[in-house]
Amino acid sequence: MRVILTGGTGLIGRALAQSFVADKHDVIVLSRNPQYARGMPKGVKVEKWDSRTSAGWGQLADGADAIVNLAGASIAGESVMPILFRRWTRSNKRRIVESRQQAGAAVVQAIEEAKHKPKVLVQASAVGYYGTLNSGPIAEDKPHGHDFQARVCWDWETSTSRAEVFGVRRVVTRTGLVMSGRGGILPMVTLPFKFFAGGRLGSGRQWFPWIHVDDEIAALRFLVDRADARGAFNVAAPNPLTNRQLAKLIGRILRRPSFFPAPAFMLRLLMGEKATLVLDGWQVAPKRLLDMGFSFKFPDPEPAFRDLLKKKK
Repeated sequence: MRVILTGGTGLIGRALAQSFVADKHDVIVLSRNPQYARGMPKGVKVEKWDSRTSAGWGQLADGADAIVNLAGASIAGESVMPILFRRWTRSNKRRIVESRQQAGAAVVQAIEEAKHKPKVLVQASAVGYYGTLNSGPIAEDKPHGHDFQARVCWDWETSTSRAEVFGVRRVVTRTGLVMSGRGGILPMVTLPFKFFAGGRLGSGRQWFPWIHVDDEIAALRFLVDRADARGAFNVAAPNPLTNRQLAKLIGRILRRPSFFPAPAFMLRLLMGEKATLVLDGWQVAPKRLLDMGFSFKFPDPEPAFRDLLKKKK
């Protein structure tokens, strides 16, 4: 099988590429700067693209088995300092939205030009599609919200909707917060605990829609392989927990205190509108995945976080 990954140099992309290569599939990762795409799994081919058009790479889509479009500027930030202090200014919001629209347009252009169309397109999205809801459980038939996160997800999803006109099976993955022992947001979540200052954020009642990276990759592979998988799927563990419960769990695993709260007003002062990322949540249910028979390796938070934090040591 030949698979093309956009946004393949990120946390999910690298892990997904590794999974495909391990099973002897041909994997092509598109990168704006191939010379900087270091540490990719052995056997992965990196090709240059401008993330806006099919120029220079579109021919690769001809006869490809799958395209997985993960491309888009980070909505939160790549490290602690940008997350806390880089606000959602008008220009930053425009960059976040346009990066997704342009990447999606490039993918559709390549599909349109391909003589032999890809069998499946997996389009990334996020649980932020549903807006700032703290009640649930939220299944895939819930309408989209109207805040900035929801608008970003809506634009991301619709950026490749035209691929269906060409007969390509399209899957949309509304992913939760991917937990990995080798990067991502987990080090930022656990950092206060290492300084004996961990605790809930704001009220602590907001839901935390987590998923272990192994299950994230397994779900993506499942949706690529299942010819009957179409439309939107929530990709999050079936047993979410609240922020307060998460703090207690991490404190217990790391043997650190978990009773130092970060007040909501302080987070809003630091992060502005972006504080919604940590003060609001979603009780997401992966209904369609479960209905199709997908089995989570880590459905429950305690075994999952123990596994992840063990890998960090």
